[in-house]
Amino acid sequence: MIKLEPQIIKLPKFLDPRGNLSFIEDNQQIPFKIARTYWIYDVPGGETRGGHAYYELQEFIVALSGSFDVVLHDGKKEHRFLLNRSYYGLYVPKLYWRSMENFSTNSLALVLADKEYNEKDYIRDFDELKALRNA
Repeated sequence: MIKLEPQIIKLPKFLDPRGNLSFIEDNQQIPFKIARTYWIYDVPGGETRGGHAYYELQEFIVALSGSFDVVLHDGKKEHRFLLNRSYYGLYVPKLYWRSMENFSTNSLALVLADKEYNEKDYIRDFDELKALRNA
């Protein structure tokens, strides 16, 4: 059973001399049904992505190629995760401030979300997140 807190989740990995295979299925490897999929790529050196939290949305982030750090903050403590293998990913629950940084050349981040895009679900003020988490 997956705990509903940030954590690295190892994905199934089938080794084959012709090339390896991993997969993700709804409510199997990750604790939600996938409603949206997007990817981040061609990030210029030194740039940071993210810088927000969500009221309700959950995500699962995989480095399909290259590497990057995902930095999460719960309003009290920072958690840093290096993603650099395509057979594991990071589960990110709602109400965690999220940023992605230190992208390697040609990195590709796959993000699976349990909700469709909704601007009203974004928390873009870190103090607001801290107030919500500490209420």
